[in-house]
Amino acid sequence: MNPSYLPALAALAGSVIGGLTSFASAWLTQQRQSRAAQISGEKMRRQKLYKQFIDEASKLYADALVNNQAEVSALVSIYALTGRMRVISSASVIEKAEAVVRLIIDTYFAPNKTFSEIRELMNGQAMNPLRSFSEECRAELQTLGGRSALGKAGRA
Repeated sequence: MNPSYLPALAALAGSVIGGLTSFASAWLTQQRQSRAAQISGEKMRRQKLYKQFIDEASKLYADALVNNQAEVSALVSIYALTGRMRVISSASVIEKAEAVVRLIIDTYFAPNKTFSEIRELMNGQAMNPLRSFSEECRAELQTLGGRSALGKAGRA
């Protein structure tokens, strides 16, 4: 091999290695950005679903405190939201959601509450039946990404 070809081959090899490194770096950056966008979209989708559930459950619980007759369409709506959660949420979130639905149905069968009884309930946990559900949702959303410092601190 002619020694004059050696610098040319070294330059060519350097160019190839530099090009591959640049390509790999760009590809990895694109993959990370794509994954971050996917996680962000998933979080937003779950947040919207959890918000809908909380809104519906709050209305139903308030109605159940003062009425004995449930609005069937509203109950169907909350069951539909629970079903949607089954597809994307963890088992612990589903468990908390089902507990809320059971509490609402049980409250419809209980005697109606007067305003003074509702005031007494406000001082206890009974007036906040969605607390454990909300806390479980927050924990799930914080750990969804798996890499954020907030998510790791939230589960500790």
